[in-house]
Amino acid sequence: MKEYSDEQILDDLASDENFDRGFGLLVHKYQEQLYWHIRRLVHFHEDADDVIQNTFIKVFRHIKSFKRESKLYTWLYRIASNEAISFLKKRKKRRSLGQTEMLEQLGQDLKADNYFDGEEAEILLIQATEILPSRQKLVFRMRYNDDMSYDDMSEVLGITVGAIKASYHHAVKKIENYLKENIDYAE
Repeated sequence: MKEYSDEQILDDLASDENFDRGFGLLVHKYQEQLYWHIRRLVHFHEDADDVIQNTFIKVFRHIKSFKRESKLYTWLYRIASNEAISFLKKRKKRRSLGQTEMLEQLGQDLKADNYFDGEEAEILLIQATEILPSRQKLVFRMRYNDDMSYDDMSEVLGITVGAIKASYHHAVKKIENYLKENIDYAE
């Protein structure tokens, strides 16, 4: 399939006769990267599927009000991030585990997940990110996994580049400390 620019997609979306095609092109272009962004935040395939569906429903409802003052992909990331955070807040309310129990349960759930193919080191990294405050977790994932620029993260999150850099620095330090405390070194 030919790759369409965001401008071409937005032009189609602005036209009633081409709206369906434009929305299909938008989904085709961004579905996979948004899925993986969400998946890294919620961890499980089924949860990521639910959140990506809610993300595209919200995009469908609000795309006509997109003013093109920001990049399309940063606008989409903002919606996807907010949907993932809302999902995680709802899930956290349903669980009443302490942090240690929650991290152990997460590790067990990841090992049992048919869609997760990571190793112990990846599980430890996921557990380490779970101890971070939500902003630091989001900034770390966007920078580490999505290789997003600080400027784009600033646009997605609506905070300054300086605050983004500080959040990322603090996140990395906390993750390093967690890994140092939890890696078993074989002698």
